[in-house]
Amino acid sequence: VAEGETSEGREPFELPRFWDTLGQTFQVTSQEATKLSLAFSRPPLPSAESCRKLSEDVQNAILAVATVYYWLPKGQGTTLRKMVRDATTEVVEGMIQLTDTILNAPVESLSQEQLISTGGVWEACEQVSNLPRDNQAAVVSALAASLGVVKDAVEEMEHALVEGQDPYGDIMEDEELGFRGNRDTYWSEADRQLLSSCMGLMKASKACLKKVLAAVKAHGKADSPEHIAQLDDLADIANEISPSVDELALSMYPPVNPLAVRLNAAKLASVLTKVLEIAKTSHVCPPSEEGWVQFLTGAVDHNMNKVKNFTQGQL
Repeated sequence: VAEGETSEGREPFELPRFWDTLGQTFQVTSQEATKLSLAFSRPPLPSAESCRKLSEDVQNAILAVATVYYWLPKGQGTTLRKMVRDATTEVVEGMIQLTDTILNAPVESLSQEQLISTGGVWEACEQVSNLPRDNQAAVVSALAASLGVVKDAVEEMEHALVEGQDPYGDIMEDEELGFRGNRDTYWSEADRQLLSSCMGLMKASKACLKKVLAAVKAHGKADSPEHIAQLDDLADIANEISPSVDELALSMYPPVNPLAVRLNAAKLASVLTKVLEIAKTSHVCPPSEEGWVQFLTGAVDHNMNKVKNFTQGQL
């Protein structure tokens, strides 16, 4: 089936019809998983003819799921397409696992593994109802997930940086580390000054994702190829924020290597700057949104300059 066409190859792609058909194929796959599992839940084994029919039905159901996924054109949004692909893959892998479990399990009774595998296919098939229905919703979902991860990273580092707190105190005993003044186990005052600017960058990351998420919710549209592409560009670069925050956070634990901290801070600052630039030039940022873009751009530059100043004599 050519991308963007229906099985007849002539009709234009319609998103509502796609979702109806995908939902039907997922439902059929769930039913086939149930039939397959029940057939091998107790003796006697199904006949050779029954096994052939079961296999054909399972194969047809999986082929239908994959075929419908390929109906979704990239022009509807790469963020949306990736989420549908991941859901489709989970269904296929779930059915493979169920089949393997049945092949490797004795037929005396329904095994716990078989029950778990069958439930796994059901759960994967039910996900279709929770998938975002267009690229705007998909990008909102992706940004919200990234924001949650960054929030956790910021809170964890804030907790570790509490004045006087030993960052390793909750995982190591004194006798394991030997002398408590070991430079590898605590932050010096100079470290803390540097890390306060790094925390500024991490908080700017959280604020950036929060503001971009709100802008996409309020102004994001998936009504034209240009708008869909802009949303994808925003999601792609915003997806780099969380890993960059994690890398910076890891380099902030003692013993602090100023060069590593500076490099990771510069990488995060670069990602944030790109996110803000892409947001500013996209349809999700009308004039009413320009204030926070300018403010956060300034905050990123300010904290990065402080990191540079603190590390200047330590490199």
